[in-house]
Amino acid sequence: MLSERLKSRLDKNRPMTSITLRIPVDVVESLKRIAPLRGFSGYQTLLKAYISDGLRRDEARFHDEREARFIDALKRRGVPDSVIEEAGRELTGE
Repeated sequence: MLSERLKSRLDKNRPMTSITLRIPVDVVESLKRIAPLRGFSGYQTLLKAYISDGLRRDEARFHDEREARFIDALKRRGVPDSVIEEAGRELTGE
């Protein structure tokens, strides 16, 4: 099941904004050279893909860490592993 946050990220018509980045010329040239090799129409699309990949990885990492801290806090408060596991299965629909 997709979260609402992920569903909104998949929406092609979501609001966009323009930003300005200062990037070394050699990096832009490398992006332009690599983009078609990766199947992208241009270097800006490749750059957005790199940003999205890194963002998804960090979001998952920090979410997993927060979840682990939450589970540890429940255990310190005496919540049995079986209850935590049952709640986890309920959340994932297993």
